[in-house]
Amino acid sequence: MSTSTPAATTPEQRTVLWIAILASFVSFLDGTVVNVALPAIVDDLGGGITTQQWTVDAYLITLGALMLVAGSISDTYGRLRVIRWGLIGFGVTSVAIALAPTAPFLIVARLLQGVAGALLVPSSLALIMANFRGRAQGKAIGTWTAATSGAMVAGPVIGGLLIDLANWRWVFLINVVPIALTLWLLTRLEQRDVQLPDAHIDMISAALGAIGLGGMVFALIEEPNLGWGHPQIWLTGAVGVSAFVAFVWRQAVVERPMLPLSLFRARNFAWGNLATFMIYGALSLNGFVLTVYLQESAGLSATAAGLASLPITVIMILLSSQVGSLAGRLGPRLFMTAGPLMMAAGSLLMLTVSDDFSYWTQVLPGIVLFGLGLTVTVSPLTSAILGAIETERSGIASATNNAISRVAGLVTIALVGAIVGGALDLDGFHRAMWATAILMAVGGIVSWLGIRNPVAPDED
Repeated sequence: MSTSTPAATTPEQRTVLWIAILASFVSFLDGTVVNVALPAIVDDLGGGITTQQWTVDAYLITLGALMLVAGSISDTYGRLRVIRWGLIGFGVTSVAIALAPTAPFLIVARLLQGVAGALLVPSSLALIMANFRGRAQGKAIGTWTAATSGAMVAGPVIGGLLIDLANWRWVFLINVVPIALTLWLLTRLEQRDVQLPDAHIDMISAALGAIGLGGMVFALIEEPNLGWGHPQIWLTGAVGVSAFVAFVWRQAVVERPMLPLSLFRARNFAWGNLATFMIYGALSLNGFVLTVYLQESAGLSATAAGLASLPITVIMILLSSQVGSLAGRLGPRLFMTAGPLMMAAGSLLMLTVSDDFSYWTQVLPGIVLFGLGLTVTVSPLTSAILGAIETERSGIASATNNAISRVAGLVTIALVGAIVGGALDLDGFHRAMWATAILMAVGGIVSWLGIRNPVAPDED
């Protein structure tokens, strides 16, 4: 009797996996450290909450606009070459941000860093897909996910320590080591890069997406400073909306769209992405406001603020696998409803924060409930969305969902000034928690109304 066992991974495959992990880790790490650094950046460069918003959103504008087209760029120029471009670009822009003499210089560097970031994650996953097959591929993706999730734990803590012990500028230089190591590993690969002769880059769609997002975000961030009647606000807002409408129209009429609108004919994909927009918008708002408030108003150090949300990550690491298995048996609908409602309740618990601040009694209970809700939500949400689309289109489906989650964060961060009333004091913090709770509750309701559990194969 013979048994079939998966072949052991080759040295080449192990190198590929490390390249994919480290390249993605760079992008994920940057996303987790920046919130901790925001108060120190403003203390040094000035600009108040507007500078803080632009520091986050400048990166998300180009990242969100170009993520969908990054796959086509990889097909055209080769995955290894595009990863190399992304790493070098991310390294150069990280150094530029660390040396930024002014807030506008930093913001422009963050825009360029988003371009580099958009090249890394899709190309890294594509590299895994091209080098692993069958169960080995599933295991490789699982390893990639687990390793890159470490950025969620390491980022805020490392960032906080660097800020407290040295300077906020060092936060953006911690990427240099993994970038250098990944570039060296790329030289160790024996395989040739693959370029597809029929690949197509829709730069018009990419430009419309960037202009659309940029125009709308500029109007939302600067409106509290200039007012809706100012020409800079209504003109850039109108240009942004027009470009975004043109982007959607183009996806409906071109032969090879960057974002195939036909994906949204699948019920769970459409409703799941609507829920994603609400939930991930709320997540970004909560992460931004909580980290900044804990430092600027509650008086916590950067390290303590980085550690404040650690229970969320610990809960996810401990329980995500079990939740995923349970949701696989029971279906995603209940989990996608209950999880956001739990996070809404966690946000409302943080309304107990007062001038007489106590992390243990006023913040931690809400953080724990928030972490439980997030754990209940994430895996079923991903499964519902990707499970609604045929396997051969899973790549673009995943990229679309990722882009929507980034754009959701982009929009809510742009609205922070309007939500908190221009200042992140105690009243502003409470308003932000209400806004987070409302968005989460809407995400849960959308999931209950729209998501349908898959029918088991043996059911009629």
